[in-house]
Amino acid sequence: MTGIISESLLKPVTDGVRTVGALGLGTLLGATALSTTMASAAAGVTVAALITLLLLMQKKNESTSGFVWIAAGVTASLCTTSCGAALGFIIEKHIMRSGVVALLWALGIFTVLKVFIYIAVKLAVRKWKCLSIFDPQAEKPCNETLDILQAEQREKVTVEIEKIMMALETKNSFDGEKTQDVRAACETQRRNRIELQQRKTRGLTLGQRSIQENLTNIAAKYVDLLTFSNIPMTVTASVTAALGILGFGEYRFVFVVLLVLIFCIAFMLTRSMPLNFWMFTACVGMFATFAIAVLTVHAGQEVLEMSVRMRKAGQVLSKESIAKRMDHKSALEAITSGVFVSKMFQIALGATVGSLLDQKVLNTVIVGASVTTIALVSIVEGCSVPLGIGGVTGALLGALGAAGVSTGAAAAVAFQCSSWIGTISTTAGMLSGALTIGNWDIINIGMQMCVVYMFAVINPY
Repeated sequence: MTGIISESLLKPVTDGVRTVGALGLGTLLGATALSTTMASAAAGVTVAALITLLLLMQKKNESTSGFVWIAAGVTASLCTTSCGAALGFIIEKHIMRSGVVALLWALGIFTVLKVFIYIAVKLAVRKWKCLSIFDPQAEKPCNETLDILQAEQREKVTVEIEKIMMALETKNSFDGEKTQDVRAACETQRRNRIELQQRKTRGLTLGQRSIQENLTNIAAKYVDLLTFSNIPMTVTASVTAALGILGFGEYRFVFVVLLVLIFCIAFMLTRSMPLNFWMFTACVGMFATFAIAVLTVHAGQEVLEMSVRMRKAGQVLSKESIAKRMDHKSALEAITSGVFVSKMFQIALGATVGSLLDQKVLNTVIVGASVTTIALVSIVEGCSVPLGIGGVTGALLGALGAAGVSTGAAAAVAFQCSSWIGTISTTAGMLSGALTIGNWDIINIGMQMCVVYMFAVINPY
Protein backbone atom coordinates (compact mmCIF):
# COMPACT_ATOMS: atom_id res chain seq x y z
CA MET A 1 0.00 0.00 0.00
CA THR A 2 2.90 2.36 0.69
CA GLY A 3 4.10 1.91 -2.87
CA ILE A 4 0.64 2.26 -4.38
CA ILE A 5 -0.16 5.54 -2.68
CA SER A 6 3.21 7.08 -3.53
CA GLU A 7 3.09 10.38 -5.36
CA SER A 8 4.06 8.99 -8.78
CA LEU A 9 1.28 6.39 -8.85
CA LEU A 10 -1.31 8.49 -7.06
CA LYS A 11 -1.05 11.46 -9.44
CA PRO A 12 -2.92 9.82 -12.39
CA VAL A 13 -5.66 8.73 -10.01
CA THR A 14 -5.93 12.23 -8.54
CA ASP A 15 -6.22 13.66 -12.03
CA GLY A 16 -8.97 11.16 -12.71
CA VAL A 17 -11.10 12.65 -9.89
CA ARG A 18 -11.22 15.95 -11.76
CA THR A 19 -12.28 14.18 -14.96
CA VAL A 20 -14.93 11.66 -13.88
CA GLY A 21 -15.78 12.90 -10.38
CA ALA A 22 -15.36 11.10 -7.08
CA LEU A 23 -18.33 8.80 -7.70
CA GLY A 24 -17.13 7.88 -11.17
CA LEU A 25 -13.60 7.24 -9.91
CA GLY A 26 -14.87 4.96 -7.14
CA THR A 27 -16.99 2.85 -9.47
CA LEU A 28 -14.20 2.72 -12.09
CA LEU A 29 -11.44 1.61 -9.72
CA GLY A 30 -13.81 -0.70 -7.86
CA ALA A 31 -14.96 -2.41 -11.05
CA THR A 32 -11.35 -2.76 -12.23
CA ALA A 33 -10.11 -4.23 -8.96
CA LEU A 34 -12.99 -6.68 -8.56
CA SER A 35 -12.91 -7.72 -12.23
CA THR A 36 -9.21 -8.50 -11.85
CA THR A 37 -9.87 -10.51 -8.70
CA MET A 38 -12.70 -12.52 -10.25
CA ALA A 39 -10.74 -13.16 -13.44
CA SER A 40 -7.65 -14.44 -11.61
CA ALA A 41 -9.69 -16.69 -9.28
CA ALA A 42 -11.83 -18.12 -12.09
CA ALA A 43 -8.81 -18.70 -14.30
CA GLY A 44 -7.01 -20.58 -11.53
CA VAL A 45 -9.93 -22.87 -10.73
CA THR A 46 -10.75 -23.52 -14.40
CA VAL A 47 -7.18 -24.42 -15.39
CA ALA A 48 -6.80 -26.62 -12.30
CA ALA A 49 -10.03 -28.49 -13.08
CA LEU A 50 -9.00 -29.11 -16.69
CA ILE A 51 -5.53 -30.33 -15.72
CA THR A 52 -7.05 -32.62 -13.08
CA LEU A 53 -9.39 -34.09 -15.67
CA LEU A 54 -6.50 -34.75 -18.04
CA LEU A 55 -4.49 -36.43 -15.28
CA LEU A 56 -7.46 -38.58 -14.30
CA MET A 57 -7.93 -39.68 -17.89
CA GLN A 58 -4.36 -41.01 -17.85
CA LYS A 59 -5.16 -43.06 -14.72
CA LYS A 60 -8.28 -44.85 -15.88
CA ASN A 61 -7.41 -48.24 -14.43
CA GLU A 62 -5.95 -47.02 -11.16
CA SER A 63 -7.42 -45.49 -8.08
CA THR A 64 -7.21 -41.76 -7.77
CA SER A 65 -3.88 -40.87 -6.19
CA GLY A 66 -3.02 -37.93 -3.99
CA PHE A 67 -0.62 -36.66 -6.64
CA VAL A 68 -3.53 -35.59 -8.86
CA TRP A 69 -5.10 -33.44 -6.17
CA ILE A 70 -1.75 -31.98 -5.10
CA ALA A 71 -1.07 -31.06 -8.71
CA ALA A 72 -4.53 -29.48 -8.95
CA GLY A 73 -4.01 -27.36 -5.84
CA VAL A 74 -0.54 -26.18 -6.86
CA THR A 75 -1.75 -25.42 -10.40
CA ALA A 76 -4.70 -23.39 -9.15
CA SER A 77 -2.50 -21.36 -6.78
CA LEU A 78 0.20 -20.68 -9.36
CA CYS A 79 -2.31 -19.81 -12.09
CA THR A 80 -4.29 -17.47 -9.83
CA THR A 81 -1.16 -15.72 -8.62
CA SER A 82 0.41 -15.39 -12.07
CA CYS A 83 -2.87 -14.16 -13.60
CA GLY A 84 -3.23 -11.55 -10.84
CA ALA A 85 0.38 -10.45 -11.33
CA ALA A 86 -0.06 -10.08 -15.09
CA LEU A 87 -3.30 -8.10 -14.79
CA GLY A 88 -1.86 -5.90 -12.03
CA PHE A 89 1.23 -5.18 -14.09
CA ILE A 90 -0.87 -4.26 -17.13
CA ILE A 91 -3.19 -2.02 -15.11
CA GLU A 92 -0.28 -0.14 -13.55
CA LYS A 93 1.40 0.52 -16.91
CA HIS A 94 -1.95 1.43 -18.46
CA ILE A 95 -2.75 3.99 -15.76
CA MET A 96 0.71 5.52 -15.83
CA ARG A 97 0.61 5.87 -19.62
CA SER A 98 -2.99 6.84 -20.35
CA GLY A 99 -4.59 7.82 -17.04
CA VAL A 100 -7.53 6.44 -15.11
CA VAL A 101 -10.11 7.22 -17.78
CA ALA A 102 -8.39 4.70 -20.06
CA LEU A 103 -9.51 1.99 -17.61
CA LEU A 104 -13.01 2.48 -18.97
CA TRP A 105 -11.87 1.39 -22.43
CA ALA A 106 -9.78 -1.40 -20.93
CA LEU A 107 -12.78 -2.77 -19.03
CA GLY A 108 -14.93 -2.73 -22.15
CA ILE A 109 -12.29 -4.44 -24.29
CA PHE A 110 -11.64 -6.98 -21.53
CA THR A 111 -15.35 -7.83 -21.29
CA VAL A 112 -15.84 -8.15 -25.04
CA LEU A 113 -12.70 -10.28 -25.35
CA LYS A 114 -13.86 -12.70 -22.64
CA VAL A 115 -17.29 -13.03 -24.24
CA PHE A 116 -15.68 -13.71 -27.62
CA ILE A 117 -13.42 -16.38 -26.13
CA TYR A 118 -16.40 -17.91 -24.32
CA ILE A 119 -18.44 -18.17 -27.53
CA ALA A 120 -15.47 -19.56 -29.46
CA VAL A 121 -14.81 -22.23 -26.84
CA LYS A 122 -18.48 -23.23 -26.66
CA LEU A 123 -18.71 -23.56 -30.42
CA ALA A 124 -15.47 -25.54 -30.61
CA VAL A 125 -16.60 -27.94 -27.90
CA ARG A 126 -20.00 -28.41 -29.50
CA LYS A 127 -18.72 -28.97 -33.04
CA TRP A 128 -15.53 -30.93 -32.64
CA LYS A 129 -15.69 -32.21 -29.05
CA CYS A 130 -12.17 -30.82 -28.88
CA LEU A 131 -11.48 -32.36 -25.48
CA SER A 132 -12.72 -35.82 -24.61
CA ILE A 133 -13.38 -34.67 -21.05
CA PHE A 134 -16.43 -32.79 -22.37
CA ASP A 135 -17.73 -35.86 -24.22
CA PRO A 136 -19.46 -38.50 -22.06
CA GLN A 137 -19.15 -41.00 -24.95
CA ALA A 138 -15.36 -40.85 -24.69
CA GLU A 139 -15.43 -43.30 -21.79
CA LYS A 140 -17.12 -46.08 -23.82
CA PRO A 141 -13.98 -47.40 -25.59
CA CYS A 142 -12.16 -47.61 -22.28
CA ASN A 143 -15.11 -49.41 -20.65
CA GLU A 144 -15.34 -51.84 -23.57
CA THR A 145 -11.63 -52.63 -23.28
CA LEU A 146 -12.07 -53.18 -19.55
CA ASP A 147 -14.97 -55.57 -20.18
CA ILE A 148 -12.87 -57.59 -22.66
CA LEU A 149 -10.04 -57.87 -20.15
CA GLN A 150 -12.47 -59.01 -17.46
CA ALA A 151 -13.97 -61.63 -19.78
CA GLU A 152 -10.52 -62.99 -20.61
CA GLN A 153 -9.62 -63.13 -16.94
CA ARG A 154 -12.85 -64.97 -16.09
CA GLU A 155 -12.21 -67.48 -18.88
CA LYS A 156 -8.71 -68.20 -17.58
CA VAL A 157 -10.02 -68.72 -14.03
CA THR A 158 -12.75 -71.05 -15.30
CA VAL A 159 -10.24 -73.18 -17.22
CA GLU A 160 -7.99 -73.47 -14.19
CA ILE A 161 -10.88 -74.48 -11.94
CA GLU A 162 -12.05 -77.09 -14.45
CA LYS A 163 -8.55 -78.59 -14.61
CA ILE A 164 -8.40 -78.84 -10.84
CA MET A 165 -11.84 -80.40 -10.65
CA MET A 166 -10.97 -82.99 -13.32
CA ALA A 167 -7.81 -83.92 -11.43
CA LEU A 168 -9.78 -84.29 -8.21
CA GLU A 169 -12.43 -86.42 -9.94
CA THR A 170 -9.75 -88.75 -11.34
CA LYS A 171 -7.98 -89.08 -8.03
CA ASN A 172 -11.06 -89.42 -5.84
CA SER A 173 -13.48 -91.24 -8.12
CA PHE A 174 -14.22 -93.69 -5.34
CA ASP A 175 -15.51 -90.91 -3.13
CA GLY A 176 -18.37 -89.24 -4.99
CA GLU A 177 -19.61 -87.25 -2.04
CA LYS A 178 -16.21 -85.62 -1.46
CA THR A 179 -15.97 -84.76 -5.17
CA GLN A 180 -19.34 -83.07 -5.12
CA ASP A 181 -18.35 -81.05 -2.05
CA VAL A 182 -15.08 -79.91 -3.62
CA ARG A 183 -16.83 -79.03 -6.87
CA ALA A 184 -19.49 -76.99 -5.06
CA ALA A 185 -16.88 -75.19 -2.99
CA CYS A 186 -14.82 -74.32 -6.07
CA GLU A 187 -17.87 -73.13 -7.94
CA THR A 188 -18.99 -70.93 -5.02
CA GLN A 189 -15.53 -69.48 -4.68
CA ARG A 190 -15.37 -68.75 -8.37
CA ARG A 191 -18.73 -66.94 -8.36
CA ASN A 192 -17.83 -64.92 -5.29
CA ARG A 193 -14.52 -63.87 -6.77
CA ILE A 194 -16.08 -62.83 -10.06
CA GLU A 195 -18.89 -60.92 -8.33
CA LEU A 196 -16.44 -59.15 -6.04
CA GLN A 197 -14.24 -58.14 -8.95
CA GLN A 198 -17.24 -56.87 -10.90
CA ARG A 199 -18.44 -54.79 -7.98
CA LYS A 200 -14.98 -53.36 -7.44
CA THR A 201 -14.54 -52.47 -11.09
CA ARG A 202 -18.03 -51.00 -11.32
CA GLY A 203 -17.44 -48.91 -8.20
CA LEU A 204 -14.13 -47.57 -9.49
CA THR A 205 -15.63 -46.75 -12.88
CA LEU A 206 -18.64 -44.98 -11.39
CA GLY A 207 -16.45 -43.11 -8.91
CA GLN A 208 -14.11 -42.02 -11.68
CA ARG A 209 -17.01 -40.88 -13.84
CA SER A 210 -18.57 -38.99 -10.93
CA ILE A 211 -15.31 -37.17 -10.21
CA GLN A 212 -14.95 -36.22 -13.87
CA GLU A 213 -18.53 -34.99 -14.08
CA ASN A 214 -18.05 -32.83 -10.98
CA LEU A 215 -14.81 -31.37 -12.30
CA THR A 216 -16.40 -30.67 -15.68
CA ASN A 217 -19.28 -28.95 -13.89
CA ILE A 218 -16.87 -26.83 -11.84
CA ALA A 219 -14.94 -25.84 -14.96
CA ALA A 220 -18.17 -24.82 -16.72
CA LYS A 221 -19.36 -22.78 -13.71
CA TYR A 222 -16.09 -20.89 -13.39
CA VAL A 223 -15.90 -20.25 -17.14
CA ASP A 224 -19.29 -18.54 -16.78
CA LEU A 225 -17.96 -16.62 -13.76
CA LEU A 226 -14.88 -15.55 -15.73
CA THR A 227 -16.98 -14.37 -18.66
CA PHE A 228 -20.07 -12.70 -17.23
CA SER A 229 -19.44 -11.68 -13.62
CA ASN A 230 -17.86 -8.30 -14.39
CA ILE A 231 -20.48 -7.18 -16.92
CA PRO A 232 -22.83 -5.52 -14.34
CA MET A 233 -19.90 -3.71 -12.70
CA THR A 234 -18.61 -2.56 -16.09
CA VAL A 235 -22.05 -1.21 -17.03
CA THR A 236 -22.42 0.79 -13.81
CA ALA A 237 -18.86 2.11 -14.01
CA SER A 238 -19.34 3.09 -17.66
CA VAL A 239 -22.57 5.02 -16.98
CA THR A 240 -21.17 6.84 -13.95
CA ALA A 241 -17.83 7.65 -15.59
CA ALA A 242 -19.56 8.82 -18.77
CA LEU A 243 -21.73 11.22 -16.77
CA GLY A 244 -18.59 12.48 -15.03
CA ILE A 245 -16.79 13.03 -18.33
CA LEU A 246 -19.78 15.00 -19.62
CA GLY A 247 -19.45 17.34 -16.64
CA PHE A 248 -22.15 15.96 -14.32
CA GLY A 249 -19.78 14.24 -11.88
CA GLU A 250 -20.52 16.60 -9.00
CA TYR A 251 -24.30 16.51 -9.36
CA ARG A 252 -26.33 14.57 -6.82
CA PHE A 253 -28.63 13.05 -9.43
CA VAL A 254 -25.68 10.94 -10.64
CA PHE A 255 -25.81 9.15 -7.31
CA VAL A 256 -29.52 8.49 -7.80
CA VAL A 257 -28.94 7.24 -11.35
CA LEU A 258 -26.22 4.87 -10.11
CA LEU A 259 -28.39 3.54 -7.32
CA VAL A 260 -31.38 2.94 -9.62
CA LEU A 261 -29.17 1.26 -12.20
CA ILE A 262 -27.68 -1.10 -9.61
CA PHE A 263 -31.07 -2.10 -8.23
CA CYS A 264 -32.47 -2.70 -11.72
CA ILE A 265 -29.55 -4.93 -12.73
CA ALA A 266 -29.68 -6.80 -9.42
CA PHE A 267 -33.44 -7.30 -9.77
CA MET A 268 -33.06 -8.74 -13.29
CA LEU A 269 -30.28 -11.09 -12.22
CA THR A 270 -31.99 -12.34 -9.07
CA ARG A 271 -35.25 -12.90 -10.95
CA SER A 272 -33.47 -15.28 -13.31
CA MET A 273 -34.24 -18.94 -12.69
CA PRO A 274 -32.10 -20.64 -11.76
CA LEU A 275 -29.90 -18.13 -9.96
CA ASN A 276 -26.41 -19.08 -11.13
CA PHE A 277 -23.19 -18.65 -9.21
CA TRP A 278 -21.90 -15.93 -11.52
CA MET A 279 -25.14 -13.97 -11.05
CA PHE A 280 -24.76 -14.03 -7.29
CA THR A 281 -21.12 -12.96 -7.42
CA ALA A 282 -21.96 -10.28 -9.98
CA CYS A 283 -24.58 -8.80 -7.64
CA VAL A 284 -22.20 -8.90 -4.67
CA GLY A 285 -19.42 -7.32 -6.74
CA MET A 286 -21.74 -4.63 -8.03
CA PHE A 287 -22.86 -3.60 -4.55
CA ALA A 288 -19.23 -3.74 -3.38
CA THR A 289 -18.33 -1.34 -6.21
CA PHE A 290 -21.13 0.94 -5.05
CA ALA A 291 -19.72 0.84 -1.51
CA ILE A 292 -16.28 1.84 -2.82
CA ALA A 293 -17.85 4.76 -4.70
CA VAL A 294 -19.68 5.93 -1.59
CA LEU A 295 -16.49 5.78 0.48
CA THR A 296 -14.67 7.77 -2.21
CA VAL A 297 -17.29 10.51 -2.14
CA HIS A 298 -17.36 10.48 1.66
CA ALA A 299 -13.58 10.98 1.82
CA GLY A 300 -13.86 14.20 -0.19
CA GLN A 301 -16.75 15.38 1.96
CA GLU A 302 -14.64 14.86 5.09
CA VAL A 303 -12.02 17.24 3.72
CA LEU A 304 -14.74 19.78 2.96
CA GLU A 305 -16.15 19.50 6.49
CA MET A 306 -12.67 19.86 7.95
CA SER A 307 -12.11 23.05 5.94
CA VAL A 308 -15.36 24.47 7.29
CA ARG A 309 -14.24 23.77 10.85
CA MET A 310 -10.84 25.34 10.12
CA ARG A 311 -12.53 28.45 8.73
CA LYS A 312 -14.64 28.78 11.88
CA ALA A 313 -11.43 28.49 13.90
CA GLY A 314 -9.90 31.36 11.94
CA GLN A 315 -7.78 29.40 9.48
CA VAL A 316 -8.72 30.26 5.92
CA LEU A 317 -7.83 27.88 3.08
CA SER A 318 -8.02 28.75 -0.57
CA LYS A 319 -10.49 27.00 -2.84
CA GLU A 320 -7.63 25.55 -4.86
CA SER A 321 -6.05 24.06 -1.73
CA ILE A 322 -9.36 22.58 -0.58
CA ALA A 323 -10.08 21.09 -4.03
CA LYS A 324 -6.57 19.61 -4.18
CA ARG A 325 -6.96 18.02 -0.76
CA MET A 326 -10.38 16.65 -1.67
CA ASP A 327 -9.04 15.07 -4.86
CA HIS A 328 -6.08 13.58 -3.02
CA LYS A 329 -8.23 12.17 -0.23
CA SER A 330 -10.79 10.76 -2.67
CA ALA A 331 -8.10 9.10 -4.78
CA LEU A 332 -6.46 7.62 -1.69
CA GLU A 333 -9.77 6.26 -0.40
CA ALA A 334 -10.70 4.78 -3.79
CA ILE A 335 -7.42 2.83 -3.97
CA THR A 336 -7.40 1.59 -0.38
CA SER A 337 -11.08 0.61 -0.47
CA GLY A 338 -10.65 -1.14 -3.81
CA VAL A 339 -7.72 -3.21 -2.54
CA PHE A 340 -9.54 -4.07 0.70
CA VAL A 341 -12.73 -5.18 -1.06
CA SER A 342 -10.70 -7.16 -3.61
CA LYS A 343 -8.95 -8.94 -0.76
CA MET A 344 -12.29 -9.86 0.80
CA PHE A 345 -13.62 -11.10 -2.52
CA GLN A 346 -10.56 -13.20 -3.34
CA ILE A 347 -10.68 -14.90 0.06
CA ALA A 348 -14.42 -15.48 -0.34
CA LEU A 349 -14.02 -17.10 -3.78
CA GLY A 350 -11.33 -19.35 -2.34
CA ALA A 351 -13.65 -20.25 0.53
CA THR A 352 -16.33 -21.48 -1.89
CA VAL A 353 -13.80 -23.99 -3.23
CA GLY A 354 -12.35 -25.09 0.11
CA SER A 355 -15.69 -25.49 1.86
CA LEU A 356 -17.11 -27.92 -0.74
CA LEU A 357 -14.34 -30.52 -0.51
CA ASP A 358 -14.76 -33.94 1.04
CA GLN A 359 -14.70 -33.88 4.82
CA LYS A 360 -12.01 -36.59 4.81
CA VAL A 361 -9.46 -34.28 3.19
CA LEU A 362 -10.35 -30.97 4.85
CA ASN A 363 -7.52 -31.15 7.39
CA THR A 364 -5.02 -31.87 4.62
CA VAL A 365 -6.43 -29.00 2.55
CA ILE A 366 -6.09 -26.55 5.43
CA VAL A 367 -2.41 -27.36 5.93
CA GLY A 368 -1.62 -27.64 2.20
CA ALA A 369 -3.28 -24.36 1.25
CA SER A 370 -1.57 -22.54 4.13
CA VAL A 371 1.87 -23.84 3.14
CA THR A 372 1.18 -22.96 -0.50
CA THR A 373 0.21 -19.41 0.49
CA ILE A 374 3.47 -18.95 2.40
CA ALA A 375 5.46 -20.24 -0.58
CA LEU A 376 3.62 -17.98 -3.01
CA VAL A 377 4.11 -14.88 -0.88
CA SER A 378 7.83 -15.66 -0.60
CA ILE A 379 8.11 -16.05 -4.39
CA VAL A 380 6.23 -12.79 -5.00
CA GLU A 381 8.49 -10.89 -2.61
CA GLY A 382 11.52 -12.29 -4.40
CA CYS A 383 10.16 -11.12 -7.77
CA SER A 384 8.99 -7.69 -6.59
CA VAL A 385 11.48 -5.72 -8.70
CA PRO A 386 10.54 -7.06 -12.16
CA LEU A 387 6.82 -7.22 -11.32
CA GLY A 388 6.56 -3.65 -10.14
CA ILE A 389 4.04 -2.33 -7.63
CA GLY A 390 1.00 -3.25 -9.72
CA GLY A 391 2.27 -6.74 -10.45
CA VAL A 392 3.10 -7.42 -6.81
CA THR A 393 -0.31 -6.19 -5.69
CA GLY A 394 -2.10 -8.39 -8.21
CA ALA A 395 0.06 -11.39 -7.33
CA LEU A 396 -0.58 -10.98 -3.60
CA LEU A 397 -4.32 -10.70 -4.22
CA GLY A 398 -4.08 -13.88 -6.28
CA ALA A 399 -2.17 -15.67 -3.53
CA LEU A 400 -5.01 -14.79 -1.15
CA GLY A 401 -7.11 -17.28 -3.10
CA ALA A 402 -5.04 -20.12 -1.61
CA ALA A 403 -5.48 -18.59 1.83
CA GLY A 404 -9.22 -18.44 1.18
CA VAL A 405 -9.27 -22.16 0.37
CA SER A 406 -7.64 -22.88 3.72
CA THR A 407 -10.02 -20.56 5.56
CA GLY A 408 -13.05 -21.97 3.78
CA ALA A 409 -12.00 -25.51 4.68
CA ALA A 410 -11.64 -24.42 8.31
CA ALA A 411 -15.10 -22.87 8.17
CA ALA A 412 -16.45 -26.14 6.75
CA VAL A 413 -14.86 -28.02 9.64
CA ALA A 414 -16.59 -25.66 12.07
CA PHE A 415 -19.97 -26.16 10.37
CA GLN A 416 -19.61 -29.93 10.26
CA CYS A 417 -18.66 -30.33 13.91
CA SER A 418 -21.24 -32.46 15.72
CA SER A 419 -21.15 -30.35 18.89
CA TRP A 420 -21.32 -26.66 19.72
CA ILE A 421 -18.02 -26.99 21.56
CA GLY A 422 -16.27 -28.16 18.38
CA THR A 423 -17.80 -25.38 16.30
CA ILE A 424 -16.94 -22.67 18.82
CA SER A 425 -13.42 -24.03 19.30
CA THR A 426 -12.70 -24.11 15.56
CA THR A 427 -14.11 -20.61 15.07
CA ALA A 428 -12.16 -19.26 18.03
CA GLY A 429 -8.98 -20.82 16.67
CA MET A 430 -9.51 -19.19 13.28
CA LEU A 431 -10.18 -15.77 14.79
CA SER A 432 -7.25 -15.98 17.22
CA GLY A 433 -4.79 -16.95 14.51
CA ALA A 434 -6.08 -14.31 12.08
CA LEU A 435 -6.06 -11.55 14.69
CA THR A 436 -2.54 -12.42 15.82
CA ILE A 437 -1.19 -12.36 12.27
CA GLY A 438 -3.33 -9.34 11.33
CA ASN A 439 -1.98 -7.15 14.15
CA TRP A 440 -5.31 -7.30 15.98
CA ASP A 441 -7.28 -5.39 13.36
CA ILE A 442 -10.62 -6.55 14.72
CA ILE A 443 -12.82 -4.78 12.15
CA ASN A 444 -10.78 -6.08 9.23
CA ILE A 445 -10.54 -9.65 10.46
CA GLY A 446 -14.12 -9.70 11.74
CA MET A 447 -15.47 -8.64 8.36
CA GLN A 448 -13.18 -11.16 6.68
CA MET A 449 -14.56 -13.98 8.84
CA CYS A 450 -18.14 -12.93 8.12
CA VAL A 451 -17.50 -12.94 4.36
CA VAL A 452 -15.75 -16.32 4.54
CA TYR A 453 -18.59 -17.90 6.49
CA MET A 454 -21.16 -16.45 4.11
CA PHE A 455 -19.41 -17.93 1.07
CA ALA A 456 -18.56 -21.18 2.87
CA VAL A 457 -22.26 -22.06 3.28
CA ILE A 458 -23.01 -21.40 -0.41
CA ASN A 459 -23.08 -24.36 -2.75
CA PRO A 460 -22.65 -22.82 -6.21
CA TYR A 461 -22.81 -26.18 -8.03
